[in-house]
Amino acid sequence: MQTYPETLAQALRADPGGPLVTFYDEASGERQELSTTTYANWVAKASGLLVDEHGLERGDSIRIDLPAHWLATVFLGAAWNTGLVVTDHESPDAVVCGPETLASWADGAGKRPTLACSLLPFGVRFADPLPQDVHDVGIEVWGQPDAFTPWDPPTADDPATSWAGVETSHADLFGGDGKAERLLSTVPSASPAGAELLASLLAGGGSLVLVTNATDERLAALAESERAQGPTRS
Repeated sequence: MQTYPETLAQALRADPGGPLVTFYDEASGERQELSTTTYANWVAKASGLLVDEHGLERGDSIRIDLPAHWLATVFLGAAWNTGLVVTDHESPDAVVCGPETLASWADGAGKRPTLACSLLPFGVRFADPLPQDVHDVGIEVWGQPDAFTPWDPPTADDPATSWAGVETSHADLFGGDGKAERLLSTVPSASPAGAELLASLLAGGGSLVLVTNATDERLAALAESERAQGPTRS
């Protein structure tokens, strides 16, 4: 496989019902498991939100300013699915943020699409109103369809990420054999190491157990119960 859409399609053919992303938040007690099919449905909804609702186009940059969370893996997929470039740039074309980073992006919300995730269980909306021009993912994403076909899909040579100005293409991320293991990680997915890990697992037929707010003892217990290797630490 050479691009994210091709890689995801192959993963759906190979194991549509198997777990792809399992998320634990030990502070809230949340456990969320996404099969490959469920993950693909969420990616489709987020893709529609970014492109159809907010007008982003292939080649635009997006900052996914989220901690270790299953929605970060979804928006990574949506960005790659639509040819957006995931970046750490301070002036991206669009932003996806969470409660802890909302304040730093709210002032620029009128200049670029700014989407906020409550990070509450099941991806629900914020309990309180958001600042002007900030869009609540927990409201807007549910109206998007479960299938999305990009009209201008990324090519193998298109950049998938740009970290500190260094671009990595779809072919570089998805063109290798990938990892076939089930791996436990505490690394935020929307980071260089986290994005590479997710891409490698998707390409290789592996799966991710993403954990936050856990002690070392709890990480070891989760690795055993989930039959996962690791942890890979942030």
